[in-house]
Amino acid sequence: MEKRSTDVWVGLFVLIGAAALLFLALKAGNLLSLNFAPTYDVVARFDNIGGLKADAPVKSAGVVVGRVASIGFDNQTFQADVTLALDKHYDFPADTSAKILTSGLLGDQYVGLQPGSSEKNLRNGDVIQNTQSALVLENLIGQFLYDKAAGGGK
Repeated sequence: MEKRSTDVWVGLFVLIGAAALLFLALKAGNLLSLNFAPTYDVVARFDNIGGLKADAPVKSAGVVVGRVASIGFDNQTFQADVTLALDKHYDFPADTSAKILTSGLLGDQYVGLQPGSSEKNLRNGDVIQNTQSALVLENLIGQFLYDKAAGGGK
């Protein structure tokens, strides 16, 4: 009976260890975010979101202030609708601008918020008007090559 009890405890310990490793792997890969703080949603419309993914961080001054809740496509404006879930204890002015930035040279993309100077704050359901799309490396290289070819290689 004692051997069976020891086997149960060893099995339980192995399961807890495996769960801890899975948790760490998901956190390290930014595939899991455990944030139970209340949020409010705002929408930002971009012409090109590059490789932005749902659950990407939203940062202001280098501090994570929220996450990308969802990404959709607007059939009327032909733009990407990015819903940002911002933490309630961060109030941003209504004229805040949003850009899609890259962490590092070829790193993950995130949304950067630049606060404006409006007296009114963003509320749940508001739309951020001033946005800047992602820089796509392939487009920049293509434009550079096209400019070189058109200029005769000068």
